[in-house]
Amino acid sequence: MKSLQELEAIRQKTLETINLRKEHNGTRIVVGMATCGIAAGARPVLAAFMDEVAKRGLGDVVVAQTGCIGVCRLEPIVEVYKPGLEKVTYVKVTSDMVGRIMTEHIVNNRVVDEYTIGAAEAKKQ
Repeated sequence: MKSLQELEAIRQKTLETINLRKEHNGTRIVVGMATCGIAAGARPVLAAFMDEVAKRGLGDVVVAQTGCIGVCRLEPIVEVYKPGLEKVTYVKVTSDMVGRIMTEHIVNNRVVDEYTIGAAEAKKQ
């Protein structure tokens, strides 16, 4: 059993973590990690994004996971949120694509158009 002081310290640390997530003003990279995404290979994609962020020392970039994004046939799906810009949705993402997305979009603010949902939908037609 934890002491009351230890439990209060854990509570404060958890609240700080939650507040950091809510108040984050930098870039957010969100990977769909529902069963459809995981089955399509989202785990290595999530790990690759986390590794790239750490390797590049990008303190203003947060990598998060979410449940179903809603387009299972295009999994793994990654959404990128940059302050003041529209969300960009990348589809059928592999860990091999992560380096290019990081370099071009996250670091240099150039969307990798051929990886986006718009390009995937255009190919379908």
